Amino acid sequence: MRLDVTGLLDTAEFIASPNCDERPPGVDINLLVIHNISLPPDEFGGDGVIELFTNRIDPATHPYYQSLQGLKVSTHFFIRRDGTLIQFVPCNQRAWHAGVSSWQGRERCNDFSIGIELEGSDTTPFTDAQYEVLTALTQCLCEQYPIQDIAGHSDIAPGRKTDPGPWFDWGKLSLCVTKHLDSTE
Repeated sequence: MRLDVTGLLDTAEFIASPNCDERPPGVDINLLVIHNISLPPDEFGGDGVIELFTNRIDPATHPYYQSLQGLKVSTHFFIRRDGTLIQFVPCNQRAWHAGVSSWQGRERCNDFSIGIELEGSDTTPFTDAQYEVLTALTQCLCEQYPIQDIAGHSDIAPGRKTDPGPWFDWGKLSLCVTKHLDSTE
């Protein structure tokens, strides 16, 4: 796994999302935010997430999609249940994944974070394939950027968000990630 100078990953399928913009000048990327998503809710393997992140979701396809009309969101990375990795926004750009958020006293987490969505929900365990890809991706990102923390969406938007949810096993991220974060303190 390698990132190019723009922050595109060589092992991910790239599907460009319009839901991004330039990061503020001089801001270091030092936070990874872990999310979960499935569209329709609790259904896996379809194109709903891709359609949402590329502004092509059809509200007539599923009743839940009506609540998503006009929503402009994306993430940098999406890891499917089988470990397939899709990138929607180059890491050097700001993806619109965190919304109203704060981490350690800093507002607007989109400015200084990379968002990683896991295909899943708050009611279903994640797969070993997802943890393997997440660990490799996290290690790659930690080698490229001055990552200091990894947080869940629920950590940066408490009371508003619950993901990655109770089934996310923080202990499954490899020790090399923990060692990297410890060495940056």
